[in-house]
Amino acid sequence: MTRAQTQKFLQSYAVLILIGLLIVVLSLMSDSFLTARNLLNILNQNAPLAIIASAMTLVIVVGGFDLSVGATFAMGSVAAAWLAVNVDPYLGLALAPFVGLAFGVANGLAITQLRVHSFLATIATALIFRGIAVAVSDGRLISARLDEFTWLGRGQFLGVFNAIWIMAIFALLLTFLLTSTTFGRRVYSVGGNEQAAILSGIRTNRVKIAAFAITGFAAGLASIITTSRVALGQASVGQGMELEAIAAVILGGTSIYGGQGAVWRSLAGVFLLALVNNGFNILNIDPFFRDLTMGLIILAAVGISAMGNRR
Repeated sequence: MTRAQTQKFLQSYAVLILIGLLIVVLSLMSDSFLTARNLLNILNQNAPLAIIASAMTLVIVVGGFDLSVGATFAMGSVAAAWLAVNVDPYLGLALAPFVGLAFGVANGLAITQLRVHSFLATIATALIFRGIAVAVSDGRLISARLDEFTWLGRGQFLGVFNAIWIMAIFALLLTFLLTSTTFGRRVYSVGGNEQAAILSGIRTNRVKIAAFAITGFAAGLASIITTSRVALGQASVGQGMELEAIAAVILGGTSIYGGQGAVWRSLAGVFLLALVNNGFNILNIDPFFRDLTMGLIILAAVGISAMGNRR
């Protein structure tokens, strides 16, 4: 295997190798790790992040970053709880994802029409979105302890948490969108070489807006899972979630330079981060070493991606 082939293999499958090693090590060190209950809890707790990371894959593949998903998540939480309390619980669950969709479209328009880099544009919109969330909630927690509202985050279907089913269905839909549709091929084309995409007749701005819109919808969808689980809407929720989502996508081998990536690998990146967290909690290890370990893993993933791009 040549050096280039080795780098490509590592970029695509290193996350699976690390997951396998972690499962073996943690299984040997703790009897409570490799149990159905623990694994289902890991998936349930990380389903909102996995949903956002799945959609973030599209944004990074198309050549952008979305640093506003945490604020969109907060706005979705506030909107869902407020509507549940003041209007109708089911309406709160139904509309919050579309609030996120609207915010995602706003991001896409800001980036394409103002021609501002997505990194800077979404930092600005994150401040705006979280400010709106604070204004709507008046800076207070919105309690929504209603059975018609909490069933989504706390309920189960066939012994599996609803959140896991939603995550799986959403990831499958995005995988189909990226791999089997014209839109998916255009996402890869725009991220790989935007000028060539323009010359081939692709309306690149529309593709970018759609990618950010899907990510906004995902943030809103993730927010209703968490909000219905804890029965609280709060404007401070979701801080740092955008960085976790980006880290998971990069860990999965999606190039930070755009043009390549896969949803399943982003899900694997989320699961890797979740295993590290779970392992350190089970083994009761100092959180400092957990952060250090995660930082080193993410740095290695970014390094592999950068080497592949230079080649």
